[in-house]
Amino acid sequence: MIDTHAHIYADQFKEDIGHVIERSKEVGLERIYMPNIDRTSIDDMLELEFKYPDFCIATMGLHPCSVKSDFEKELYIVEEWLSKREFVAIGEMGTDLYWDKTFVDQQVEAFKIQVTWAKQYKKPIIIHCRESLDMTIDLVEQLKDDDLTGVFHCFNGSPEQARRIAALGFHIGLGGVSTFKNAGMDKVIPELNMANVVLETDSPYLAPVPHRGKRNEPGYVQLVAQKVADYRETSFEDIVSITTANANKLFQFDA
Repeated sequence: MIDTHAHIYADQFKEDIGHVIERSKEVGLERIYMPNIDRTSIDDMLELEFKYPDFCIATMGLHPCSVKSDFEKELYIVEEWLSKREFVAIGEMGTDLYWDKTFVDQQVEAFKIQVTWAKQYKKPIIIHCRESLDMTIDLVEQLKDDDLTGVFHCFNGSPEQARRIAALGFHIGLGGVSTFKNAGMDKVIPELNMANVVLETDSPYLAPVPHRGKRNEPGYVQLVAQKVADYRETSFEDIVSITTANANKLFQFDA
Protein backbone atom coordinates (compact mmCIF):
# COMPACT_ATOMS: atom_id res chain seq x y z
CA MET A 1 0.00 0.00 0.00
CA ILE A 2 0.96 3.64 -0.47
CA ASP A 3 -0.24 6.60 1.57
CA THR A 4 -0.30 9.34 -1.04
CA HIS A 5 -1.00 12.15 1.43
CA ALA A 6 0.21 12.42 5.04
CA HIS A 7 1.58 15.29 7.13
CA ILE A 8 3.61 13.10 9.46
CA TYR A 9 6.13 15.90 10.04
CA ALA A 10 3.42 17.70 12.06
CA ASP A 11 3.78 18.41 15.77
CA GLN A 12 1.25 15.67 16.58
CA PHE A 13 3.93 13.10 15.69
CA LYS A 14 6.91 14.65 17.49
CA GLU A 15 6.89 12.17 20.37
CA ASP A 16 6.47 8.86 18.53
CA ILE A 17 7.19 9.20 14.82
CA GLY A 18 9.49 6.16 14.89
CA HIS A 19 6.69 3.96 16.20
CA VAL A 20 4.26 5.44 13.66
CA ILE A 21 6.63 4.56 10.83
CA GLU A 22 7.14 1.04 12.16
CA ARG A 23 3.39 0.42 12.44
CA SER A 24 2.88 1.62 8.89
CA LYS A 25 5.53 -0.78 7.62
CA GLU A 26 4.04 -3.64 9.62
CA VAL A 27 0.68 -3.32 7.82
CA GLY A 28 2.36 -3.22 4.41
CA LEU A 29 3.00 0.40 3.49
CA GLU A 30 5.72 0.86 0.88
CA ARG A 31 5.89 4.66 0.83
CA ILE A 32 4.37 7.77 2.39
CA TYR A 33 4.12 10.98 0.37
CA MET A 34 4.32 14.17 2.44
CA PRO A 35 2.76 17.30 0.91
CA ASN A 36 4.22 20.57 2.12
CA ILE A 37 2.12 23.31 3.79
CA ASP A 38 4.23 26.49 3.75
CA ARG A 39 7.64 27.83 4.81
CA THR A 40 7.13 26.69 8.41
CA SER A 41 6.82 22.99 7.51
CA ILE A 42 9.72 22.59 5.09
CA ASP A 43 12.54 21.90 7.55
CA ASP A 44 10.64 19.26 9.54
CA MET A 45 9.40 17.60 6.34
CA LEU A 46 12.85 17.39 4.76
CA GLU A 47 14.37 16.16 8.02
CA LEU A 48 11.91 13.26 8.04
CA GLU A 49 12.65 12.49 4.39
CA PHE A 50 16.38 12.42 5.23
CA LYS A 51 15.79 10.10 8.20
CA TYR A 52 13.59 7.67 6.21
CA PRO A 53 14.90 7.84 2.62
CA ASP A 54 12.78 6.19 -0.09
CA PHE A 55 9.95 5.71 2.42
CA CYS A 56 8.95 9.25 3.46
CA ILE A 57 8.91 11.36 0.31
CA ALA A 58 8.51 15.15 0.28
CA THR A 59 6.62 17.31 -2.17
CA MET A 60 6.83 21.10 -2.47
CA GLY A 61 4.00 23.63 -2.65
CA LEU A 62 1.90 26.21 -0.83
CA HIS A 63 -1.33 25.17 0.91
CA PRO A 64 -4.31 27.46 0.16
CA CYS A 65 -4.93 28.09 3.87
CA SER A 66 -1.46 29.65 4.00
CA VAL A 67 -2.26 32.01 1.11
CA LYS A 68 -2.61 35.51 2.58
CA SER A 69 -1.90 39.01 1.29
CA ASP A 70 1.84 38.27 1.20
CA PHE A 71 1.50 34.95 -0.65
CA GLU A 72 4.10 35.98 -3.22
CA LYS A 73 6.79 35.74 -0.52
CA GLU A 74 5.69 32.21 0.30
CA LEU A 75 5.67 31.25 -3.38
CA TYR A 76 9.18 32.64 -3.81
CA ILE A 77 10.40 30.14 -1.21
CA VAL A 78 8.59 27.29 -3.00
CA GLU A 79 10.09 28.35 -6.33
CA GLU A 80 13.56 28.53 -4.79
CA TRP A 81 13.28 24.97 -3.45
CA LEU A 82 11.98 23.65 -6.76
CA SER A 83 15.05 25.07 -8.48
CA LYS A 84 17.44 23.58 -5.90
CA ARG A 85 16.43 19.90 -5.95
CA GLU A 86 13.92 17.51 -7.41
CA PHE A 87 10.52 16.91 -5.83
CA VAL A 88 8.05 14.26 -7.00
CA ALA A 89 5.07 16.65 -7.02
CA ILE A 90 3.90 20.23 -6.54
CA GLY A 91 1.66 20.62 -3.52
CA GLU A 92 -0.25 20.71 -1.38
CA MET A 93 -1.92 23.51 -3.34
CA GLY A 94 -5.47 24.46 -4.26
CA THR A 95 -8.46 26.34 -2.92
CA ASP A 96 -10.31 26.37 0.40
CA LEU A 97 -13.63 28.13 1.01
CA TYR A 98 -14.34 26.42 4.34
CA TRP A 99 -12.54 28.62 6.85
CA ASP A 100 -12.17 31.97 5.14
CA LYS A 101 -13.11 33.39 1.73
CA THR A 102 -11.07 36.58 2.18
CA PHE A 103 -8.17 35.52 -0.02
CA VAL A 104 -9.96 33.42 -2.64
CA ASP A 105 -8.60 35.58 -5.50
CA GLN A 106 -5.08 35.14 -4.15
CA GLN A 107 -5.68 31.39 -3.82
CA VAL A 108 -6.61 31.21 -7.50
CA GLU A 109 -3.54 33.23 -8.48
CA ALA A 110 -1.28 31.01 -6.36
CA PHE A 111 -2.92 27.96 -7.94
CA LYS A 112 -2.19 29.20 -11.45
CA ILE A 113 1.43 30.01 -10.61
CA GLN A 114 2.03 26.56 -9.14
CA VAL A 115 0.40 24.91 -12.16
CA THR A 116 2.92 26.79 -14.32
CA TRP A 117 5.76 25.23 -12.31
CA ALA A 118 4.16 21.79 -12.52
CA LYS A 119 4.13 22.07 -16.30
CA GLN A 120 7.69 23.40 -16.34
CA TYR A 121 9.05 20.53 -14.24
CA LYS A 122 6.54 17.97 -15.58
CA LYS A 123 5.38 17.03 -12.09
CA PRO A 124 1.87 16.18 -10.85
CA ILE A 125 -0.03 18.57 -8.59
CA ILE A 126 -1.63 17.63 -5.27
CA ILE A 127 -4.88 19.54 -5.01
CA HIS A 128 -6.69 20.63 -1.85
CA CYS A 129 -10.27 21.75 -2.56
CA ARG A 130 -12.33 21.96 0.63
CA GLU A 131 -15.83 23.31 -0.09
CA SER A 132 -14.53 24.32 -3.54
CA LEU A 133 -14.51 21.17 -5.65
CA ASP A 134 -16.52 22.45 -8.64
CA MET A 135 -14.57 25.70 -8.72
CA THR A 136 -11.27 23.80 -8.66
CA ILE A 137 -12.31 21.34 -11.37
CA ASP A 138 -13.26 24.37 -13.48
CA LEU A 139 -9.79 25.82 -12.87
CA VAL A 140 -8.03 22.63 -13.92
CA GLU A 141 -10.21 22.35 -17.03
CA GLN A 142 -9.08 25.85 -18.01
CA LEU A 143 -5.39 25.15 -17.36
CA LYS A 144 -5.17 21.55 -18.55
CA ASP A 145 -2.68 20.49 -21.18
CA ASP A 146 -0.73 17.31 -21.95
CA ASP A 147 1.86 18.12 -19.27
CA LEU A 148 -0.58 18.60 -16.39
CA THR A 149 -1.55 15.69 -14.15
CA GLY A 150 -2.30 15.31 -10.47
CA VAL A 151 -4.67 14.25 -7.73
CA PHE A 152 -7.72 15.78 -6.08
CA HIS A 153 -6.98 14.77 -2.52
CA CYS A 154 -9.63 13.98 0.12
CA PHE A 155 -12.33 13.39 -2.49
CA ASN A 156 -15.87 13.43 -1.13
CA GLY A 157 -17.75 14.53 -4.23
CA SER A 158 -20.35 13.03 -6.53
CA PRO A 159 -19.97 10.42 -9.29
CA GLU A 160 -20.41 13.22 -11.84
CA GLN A 161 -17.58 15.25 -10.28
CA ALA A 162 -15.43 12.11 -10.28
CA ARG A 163 -16.14 11.64 -13.99
CA ARG A 164 -15.06 15.21 -14.73
CA ILE A 165 -11.81 14.58 -12.85
CA ALA A 166 -11.20 11.30 -14.67
CA ALA A 167 -11.82 13.02 -18.01
CA LEU A 168 -8.95 15.37 -17.16
CA GLY A 169 -6.66 12.40 -16.60
CA PHE A 170 -6.43 13.26 -12.90
CA HIS A 171 -6.62 10.95 -9.90
CA ILE A 172 -8.82 11.14 -6.82
CA GLY A 173 -7.55 10.42 -3.32
CA LEU A 174 -9.79 8.41 -1.00
CA GLY A 175 -9.15 8.70 2.73
CA GLY A 176 -10.86 8.48 6.08
CA VAL A 177 -14.00 10.32 4.92
CA SER A 178 -14.77 7.25 2.81
CA THR A 179 -15.43 5.35 6.04
CA PHE A 180 -17.82 7.92 7.57
CA LYS A 181 -21.45 6.79 7.52
CA ASN A 182 -22.82 10.29 6.94
CA ALA A 183 -20.46 11.07 4.05
CA GLY A 184 -22.47 9.14 1.46
CA MET A 185 -19.40 7.57 -0.08
CA ASP A 186 -21.05 4.14 0.03
CA LYS A 187 -23.10 5.37 -2.94
CA VAL A 188 -20.21 7.09 -4.74
CA ILE A 189 -17.31 4.63 -4.47
CA PRO A 190 -19.06 1.80 -6.40
CA GLU A 191 -19.48 4.27 -9.30
CA LEU A 192 -15.83 5.30 -9.51
CA ASN A 193 -13.39 4.39 -12.26
CA MET A 194 -10.75 2.61 -10.19
CA ALA A 195 -8.11 3.36 -12.81
CA ASN A 196 -7.65 6.80 -11.27
CA VAL A 197 -8.13 6.14 -7.54
CA VAL A 198 -5.34 6.33 -4.95
CA LEU A 199 -5.42 5.89 -1.17
CA GLU A 200 -4.42 8.43 1.47
CA THR A 201 -4.82 9.26 5.14
CA ASP A 202 -4.21 13.04 5.41
CA SER A 203 -2.60 12.21 8.76
CA PRO A 204 -2.94 13.52 11.44
CA TYR A 205 -6.42 14.57 10.28
CA LEU A 206 -9.62 12.70 9.31
CA ALA A 207 -8.88 9.35 10.94
CA PRO A 208 -11.07 6.55 9.54
CA VAL A 209 -13.62 4.60 11.55
CA PRO A 210 -13.10 3.20 14.21
CA HIS A 211 -10.50 5.87 15.05
CA ARG A 212 -12.62 8.86 13.97
CA GLY A 213 -11.91 11.92 16.09
CA LYS A 214 -8.46 10.69 17.12
CA ARG A 215 -5.04 11.25 15.56
CA ASN A 216 -4.79 9.67 12.14
CA GLU A 217 -1.65 7.83 11.02
CA PRO A 218 -0.46 6.24 7.75
CA GLY A 219 -1.02 2.65 8.94
CA TYR A 220 -4.75 3.33 8.94
CA VAL A 221 -4.72 3.44 5.14
CA GLN A 222 -5.50 -0.28 5.33
CA LEU A 223 -8.89 0.61 6.86
CA VAL A 224 -9.64 2.85 3.89
CA ALA A 225 -8.62 0.09 1.46
CA GLN A 226 -10.88 -2.40 3.24
CA LYS A 227 -13.86 -0.03 3.19
CA VAL A 228 -13.39 0.64 -0.54
CA ALA A 229 -13.23 -3.13 -1.11
CA ASP A 230 -16.43 -3.60 0.91
CA TYR A 231 -18.30 -0.92 -1.05
CA ARG A 232 -17.18 -2.39 -4.36
CA GLU A 233 -17.74 -5.99 -3.25
CA THR A 234 -14.23 -6.99 -4.19
CA SER A 235 -11.14 -8.14 -2.31
CA PHE A 236 -8.83 -6.04 -0.17
CA GLU A 237 -5.90 -7.36 -2.22
CA ASP A 238 -7.53 -6.18 -5.45
CA ILE A 239 -7.97 -2.64 -4.15
CA VAL A 240 -4.41 -2.53 -2.83
CA SER A 241 -2.99 -3.78 -6.13
CA ILE A 242 -4.94 -1.27 -8.24
CA THR A 243 -4.36 1.78 -6.05
CA THR A 244 -0.65 1.04 -5.60
CA ALA A 245 -0.18 0.80 -9.36
CA ASN A 246 -2.12 4.06 -9.77
CA ALA A 247 0.05 5.84 -7.18
CA ASN A 248 3.23 4.63 -8.87
CA LYS A 249 1.95 5.98 -12.17
CA LEU A 250 0.87 9.29 -10.65
CA PHE A 251 4.24 9.95 -8.98
CA GLN A 252 6.26 8.43 -11.84
CA PHE A 253 7.75 5.77 -9.60
CA ASP A 254 9.42 2.86 -11.34
CA ALA A 255 8.73 -0.14 -9.14
